[in-house]
Amino acid sequence: MELEIHSLVPNSALPCQTKLAIIMRGLPGSGKSYWVEQFIDAQPTEIANDIRLRGYFSTDQLFYTDGQYRFNANCLSEYHQRNLTAFIHALSRGEPVVICDNTNMARWEFMTYEAAAKALGYQVREVLIGDPLDEAHQRLCAQRNQHGVSLHDIQSMAIKFEPF
Repeated sequence: MELEIHSLVPNSALPCQTKLAIIMRGLPGSGKSYWVEQFIDAQPTEIANDIRLRGYFSTDQLFYTDGQYRFNANCLSEYHQRNLTAFIHALSRGEPVVICDNTNMARWEFMTYEAAAKALGYQVREVLIGDPLDEAHQRLCAQRNQHGVSLHDIQSMAIKFEPF
């Protein structure tokens, strides 16, 4: 597994024959989803559409009902499991690019995605957005996250961050 921040840039096209798993890491509001959208948009239209339809997985997507984001902490564990299961199914189908767009603050959160991808022959790239331990970054994330996560909650998440 390689840490990719600069060499896997969001506006670069992929080689034709690829089995790539991208695992995002970062606080809410850090820009993970924005980075993913930029990356997908840089791909040829057919590949971009395939990634959006069959290779892009975010637990946040499961909290949308009728176009409205409705977070329910009681569903969080179930939704994380559903997201992981969908990610693994995409890998097992051999989707060329599979993306996990979650916070993945702790090593164990990341490891399940990484292990599945490696077991199925994928190159794994970690994309960390920002420095979760930086207080200025935490404040910025609290201001711009789209799900109303408070600064206090972001700071609590940042404490769990494990660099590797």
